Amino acid sequence: MEAVKQPVPGTHREPRKKFLTPHRKDALIGWLFLAPEIIGMLFLNVFALGFSLYLSLSKWDLLSGVKGIEFIGLDNYVKLFQDPTIIQAVKNNVLYMIMTVPIPIAIALVMAVLIHNSVFFKDYFKVAFFIPYISSIIAVAAVWSALFHPSLGPINQFLMDLGFSNPPKWLVDPKTSLLSIAIIGSWASLGYTIIIYMAGLTNISNEIYEAAEIDGAGPFKKFFSITVPMLRSTTFFLLITMLIGSFKVFDIIAYLTEGGPNNSSTVLVYRIYEEGFKYYNMGYASAISWLLFAIIGLLTALTWKMRNED
Repeated sequence: MEAVKQPVPGTHREPRKKFLTPHRKDALIGWLFLAPEIIGMLFLNVFALGFSLYLSLSKWDLLSGVKGIEFIGLDNYVKLFQDPTIIQAVKNNVLYMIMTVPIPIAIALVMAVLIHNSVFFKDYFKVAFFIPYISSIIAVAAVWSALFHPSLGPINQFLMDLGFSNPPKWLVDPKTSLLSIAIIGSWASLGYTIIIYMAGLTNISNEIYEAAEIDGAGPFKKFFSITVPMLRSTTFFLLITMLIGSFKVFDIIAYLTEGGPNNSSTVLVYRIYEEGFKYYNMGYASAISWLLFAIIGLLTALTWKMRNED
């Protein structure tokens, strides 16, 4: 019998594994497809963010070119808290947020429940309310500008017919200009809020309402004990998105009032536009941008904290 050959110790080698396995090859191809988007995002977002932070610590007239950038430290931020127009803009932003976030959310919730439960042709109402949201905001503002005309507008004509001898001047009055902007913004976004709430209502089982009816719950009891709690996540989503959107308002103000009269409707985004592209003071405009970022971040964090404590 032939002797069985035993492998010499140290001479046996495992077959070398390929680096590009099929799984790794697929992953690499995926990353190659994503690379242009990732590079663009890093350049347009991360670089722009860092450059904006540097500009906020600098003095730069846009017309002087990159060579005109002069580092001045925290001078722009010191100036922010001494600038009366910035303080007024912050106050206006807060007032605008109060007028365009909680009140429209409450109105939209009630309207969504009514349409969902008690109205025929629901799809028609969805489209009718959603059209202003997808329409050009400038076109919407132009229509409301005619409605708010101090002497010829239908709104004031109606008020005078009711006996108001001195109706509001709306957009041209410092006392009502921001309120007018808030009415337009709330009306334009109401359809979106209603659609989101109606989508949330479809996820609530009718069996819950039927059980509540058997226990003797009326419409108001069902609304406050079932609908509102079960739409808490939807309400939180709308609260966050609308809060951020309220601090980004610009186009309506730029078209209708340009921040006036007497800065009564100016907001932080419009002040950024003025400083950066009217006065070419990009350093100060960047500082205002970071102030806006800090305010939005703080309000968002507080909202998250309130939600987690519930």
